[in-house]
This record gives sequence, structure tokens and C-alpha cells, in this order.
Amino acid sequence: MVAVNAGTTQGVDASTLNRLGELGFLPGEQVQLLRRGPGGREPLAVQVGETLFALRLVEAQCVEVSVP
Repeated sequence: MVAVNAGTTQGVDASTLNRLGELGFLPGEQVQLLRRGPGGREPLAVQVGETLFALRLVEAQCVEVSVP
């Protein structure tokens, strides 16, 4: 389960949080981390539904994942 959490994001503006929501990072959606960039860093390849995204670490820190 996914939620975009503005409460734990420092240095992230509202437009970034809105963009994540528009991309499909919404409560109840399944998300999967597929791979990390070189050296285990960014970008992160993340799948939401059937769509693959590349996220920076600051964006990924906005996504709160919980196990049902």
C-alpha cells in the first residue's frame, strides 16, 4: 500500500508531491522497487501498477509504504 506523505519530507515542494500523486502514487496502489542506480544510489526504478518510473531519492522519501 502506498501513501504520499508530506509530513516527512523536508525540502520537497508541493508541486513534487502533486506530481507523485498525478503519476499514480496514491493510497492503496501497489508499488515495487525494481532496481537502483549505479552503486545502489539514484535513480530508483519503481513500478506503480503497470507503469515504470525513475525517482530521485528525495522523491522516493515522500512515498510511505505499508504492508497490509
